[in-house]
Amino acid sequence: MKVTQKDTYTILEDEHDDVLKFASYLEYVVPEKYEDLNLVIDLLKYTELTLEQLVAFIKLSNYQRADKKSFVFVNTGIDYDVIPDEMVVVPTLQEAEDIIQMEEIERDLGF
Repeated sequence: MKVTQKDTYTILEDEHDDVLKFASYLEYVVPEKYEDLNLVIDLLKYTELTLEQLVAFIKLSNYQRADKKSFVFVNTGIDYDVIPDEMVVVPTLQEAEDIIQMEEIERDLGF
C-alpha cells in the first residue's frame, strides 16, 4: 500500500490489483494505524469499479465517519447514481481534498 501524507488527510492507494483484498486489508490496518486521520482511498486505477467492489469498503467507511473523520473514495469508473448515500466518491484527488475541507468546517461548526 502506498501512503501519502498531506496536511489534513492521508491518501491510501492499493499497489496490487485486487480491490477486494485491499478493502479487507484496510479493515485491519485503518483501525490500527489511521483511525484518527481523515482518509482518501485512491481507487483511480480501478477504471471499471463495480458497486459490489465499492460496498466492500462500507463497514470501514461507516466506522471512520462515525468517529467524525472524513473517508473519501476517488474513482472515475463507477456509476455515481448507484453509490450508497453513506459513501463519498469523487472523480479527482482535488475534489477529495475539497470534500475534506468542507467536512472539517462543518465539524468545527458543530454539524
